Amino acid sequence: MTTESPRWFKSSYSNNGGDCVEVATNLPGVVPVRDSKTPGGPVLNFQAAAFAAFVAGIRTP
Repeated sequence: MTTESPRWFKSSYSNNGGDCVEVATNLPGVVPVRDSKTPGGPVLNFQAAAFAAFVAGIRTP
């Protein structure tokens, strides 16, 4: 188990006033996702492989 804190970031395409999701990719095996408007709110944790498959799926034309 890691004690490292997530390093959050938003997409470079998210210049729309803050209605975005943030992800942290620095934790082994997990990708936490949160709402940028409520950084202290709930976090959804996805297995890294599942998140990678999701991203690949939405990039497919």
